[in-house]
Amino acid sequence: MNTIKIAPSILSADFSKLGEEIIEITKAGADMIHIDVMDGNFVPNISFGAPIMKSIRDKTDLIFDVHLMIEKPERYIDDFVKAGANMIVVHAESTVHLHRVIQQIKGHGLKAGVSLNPATPIEALKYIIGDLDMVLLMSVNPGFGGQKFITATVEKIKEV
Repeated sequence: MNTIKIAPSILSADFSKLGEEIIEITKAGADMIHIDVMDGNFVPNISFGAPIMKSIRDKTDLIFDVHLMIEKPERYIDDFVKAGANMIVVHAESTVHLHRVIQQIKGHGLKAGVSLNPATPIEALKYIIGDLDMVLLMSVNPGFGGQKFITATVEKIKEV
């Protein structure tokens, strides 16, 4: 049986109090912190990058689960490793060399995952799923919170 892990996202945090909010999340009993990184290209929104993440790394010992919603994530993997990531999830749609990116992440000793956008078929994972520590199935189109749940995701969950 799988153990449930709690990983609150800090995307909606007050960035002027980000360090304080990380400490609150830690005290509340979270297992890890989900960090949504958006570049304004792969998704129509911008969040923050490795320097901001590095600035909060010393506020907690929790696992940093970094979700890269960026084009060509292979360009920035090393930066997020240096900033303190423990796990990095990339989108299958964001790179033409998905297996190479997963190897790059694992080569740093981190856990690696792949995320699929709602319209991407589960078959995109067929030849890589054995190399993954995590699969993230998006139930909304990435880039913004508060969207309506896309019910077709339920079928994808059953397929994985």
